[in-house]
Amino acid sequence: MTHSDKTLPRRAARLEIPRHLQVLTVPGLHGSGPGHWQSRWEQQFPDWQRVEQHDWSRPSLPLWAERVSEGVMRARRVAARGAVLVAHSFGCLATLRQAALDPVGIAGALLVAPADPDKFGVAALLPAYRLPFPTILAASRNDPWMPQRTAFSWGTLWGSELVDVGHLGHINADSGLGEWPEGLALLDTLVQRITQAGDTGTQSASATPWEAGVEVASTVPYI
Repeated sequence: MTHSDKTLPRRAARLEIPRHLQVLTVPGLHGSGPGHWQSRWEQQFPDWQRVEQHDWSRPSLPLWAERVSEGVMRARRVAARGAVLVAHSFGCLATLRQAALDPVGIAGALLVAPADPDKFGVAALLPAYRLPFPTILAASRNDPWMPQRTAFSWGTLWGSELVDVGHLGHINADSGLGEWPEGLALLDTLVQRITQAGDTGTQSASATPWEAGVEVASTVPYI
């Protein structure tokens, strides 16, 4: 992997989700409070839906993945291409578990600060191969819950574009990100790749427009 000096433009104000896609946010342990960027995004885009858990304090991967599955099924009823999952922390693991069980209906995923699978004893339940849809993995250099190198190692297995966001801790409400426009720019990039893949009829995991994601794109930290 190589680092680049690429910075992301602030395109948040122009972010548009095509009608054939439904955005689902997938929070982590204890959910995302009002100061979290996921909650702020939901306020900015009221058509987006949140994957709710029965018990936010119990990180059960099978139960959480089941809720992701239910959300994806609902998304498919209103959006022809299915769901774009915007996941954080343990929500990333739930998203990936569902992708391993059944990727149908998942158009793409933005994986932000994934939780460490080994800390929860669930590594064997996650995919260890390139996923059949585009993914972007954003990780911080000083995340207390998952070393960036470990996150990037997993992301390489999944075929993700790897994004170094700088020193933003666990990329949560404590990081002081506000609406996190750089994150919205990442989501914009992901949506464009999903749309381009659909336009070209590209569905194969062996020849995808996001294979260049083995490079690590470094963003300017938003503090």
